Amino acid sequence: MLKLKYLFNNEDLAEMLVRNWGFDGKSPDVFTTYRISSNATYSFYFNGKTQFLRFSPTSEKCRENLLAELDFISYLRSKEYGALETVGSKDRKELMEVQTPWGDYYASVFKKVPGIRISETDLNDHIIFTYGKSLGKLHRLSSEYHPVQSERWSYCDVLSSIESILMDLPHEALALKETKLLQEYFKSIPKSKSNFGLIHYDFEYDNVFYDAESQSCYAIDFDDAMYHWYVMDIEQTLDSLQDCIPPEKYQEKKECFLDGYRTEFEIQDEMLALLPAFRRFADLYGYVRILKSSEEQWSHEPEWLVGLRGKLTQAMKNKSMCFGMDL
Repeated sequence: MLKLKYLFNNEDLAEMLVRNWGFDGKSPDVFTTYRISSNATYSFYFNGKTQFLRFSPTSEKCRENLLAELDFISYLRSKEYGALETVGSKDRKELMEVQTPWGDYYASVFKKVPGIRISETDLNDHIIFTYGKSLGKLHRLSSEYHPVQSERWSYCDVLSSIESILMDLPHEALALKETKLLQEYFKSIPKSKSNFGLIHYDFEYDNVFYDAESQSCYAIDFDDAMYHWYVMDIEQTLDSLQDCIPPEKYQEKKECFLDGYRTEFEIQDEMLALLPAFRRFADLYGYVRILKSSEEQWSHEPEWLVGLRGKLTQAMKNKSMCFGMDL
């Protein structure tokens, strides 16, 4: 999540960036929608087709991680996997670093994928099965992937980064204890080509689209990809499904998802038994990201920002409930 000071709509900045690619229409009617979270994303038309501008301050991102993300997407598409497609700039660059009056920004543009978000479907068994199959194929392809240039960071890098942040915050002793617990715990889990590799990390229902015509899924937003055990993706996905499936139907849908997954890639029951530990990683990572994004405060904040702070504070409480407990 970006720092809260970057969550304001800034169409002038977006237009300055998108001019590196081109767009239909004239200012001020360039953009149709926008969303700001871990990146700012603005939709626009080019040659009558929807495309998405994604950008973030260079201070908030690692250039090597972004290049590695684009390399992984290119690899997946070369294997006919349903992933979003990048659009080269006028200078034929997938990643632009642009100096603006608002600071330096990284920017990329992507084409719209077919279909609708998984969360907007009726979540019938066929769609859930296909959803699982899509993640299984992603992991199978990941197990065969060798980066061309840059390499994404790993769960170890994430935990090291978290530790360095928390070391300077004495009031976050419990979160620091959780970090050290996870660092030690993960040392005991074996790694192999069949259980560890580059994962999406955010394969949740709003980042995967189901296309009825091809009866297949398309994944977007690989921005959080990292090297981790594949079950981390499974845990994140199943956790998100609980938001939109009635509790009495969840176990049935979970099995349907795993059945689809196993048509593409095997997952051992011993690894599935570790899902609670991977939830602890996700909660810690989410906790610290919120902590970092909301650390600055200003006088006379708009009402929507005050409300957002309240929601983020509650989210941090929820995510920290198991901190420090034995794994």
